[in-house]
Amino acid sequence: MIVNAKKMLDEAIKSHYAVPHININNLEWTKATLLTAKDLRSPIILGVSEGAGKYMGGFKVVSAMVRAMDESLGIDVPVALHLDHGTYEGCIDCINAGFSSIMFDGSHFKIDENIEKTKELVKMAHNNNMSIEAEVGAIGGEEDGVIGMGECADHDECKRIAELGIDFLAAGIGNIHGKYPENWKGLNFKTLEMIKEKIGLLPLVLHGGTGIPIDMIKKAISLGVAKINVNTECQISFAEATRKYIESGKDREGKGFDPRKLLAPGFDAIKSTVKEKIEIFGSKSRV
Repeated sequence: MIVNAKKMLDEAIKSHYAVPHININNLEWTKATLLTAKDLRSPIILGVSEGAGKYMGGFKVVSAMVRAMDESLGIDVPVALHLDHGTYEGCIDCINAGFSSIMFDGSHFKIDENIEKTKELVKMAHNNNMSIEAEVGAIGGEEDGVIGMGECADHDECKRIAELGIDFLAAGIGNIHGKYPENWKGLNFKTLEMIKEKIGLLPLVLHGGTGIPIDMIKKAISLGVAKINVNTECQISFAEATRKYIESGKDREGKGFDPRKLLAPGFDAIKSTVKEKIEIFGSKSRV
């Protein structure tokens, strides 16, 4: 069932677990994630970047696919369809396309402009029964060609954004998108604690969930993180399983070239990765 993400994250922060945000890239990603969430009785957030949305044919195509699949598969756990790292224009497009949640990433603007645009989108989102995420402090790594250095957010700026009525906040605490380099210093928990003191019970979002050690994940959850984003890890597991299938020559056996057979190992690999995240984040059996 497609819902906005506010209630699921409010419940997560009260019970000290995090809801997985799994970025989807095509039909296989969507189906694998939905079925795994259903099997494990976990709420789930399907994230769509602007690049992935364009790749799949546009936000209206994505929305129609997710809603139809949710119904046809009999998904009976809460599912949010969420724009990930959206521009102002992208947020409006997703409001019109029937998403149930949006993220406005205004972290690259000066704080006053970030506040101005976020305030406008909060009103639009809530008027359409959608949840909205905002960001302070750029997340490191690369996301759809946008490269950040992993800045730590200013806790006073976080408070100003939180006061606009957003539903959850992404705040940079040294996390990055993609693979973490060997010299990564780890999450800055002091910054996280200072932010939490300023924003109260507002759920926090940890982007760049791939590769963060489990002990850091669990500590972040204990300090108020209620949503953790995973993308790269699913992509890697999908690629490795697909490569193994082809390199073993199975695509040359019978009709092994059929996309339904060719992509099946990758599909199963995504399910396995999502299952692992649901269990680590503590969202299993919460529905």
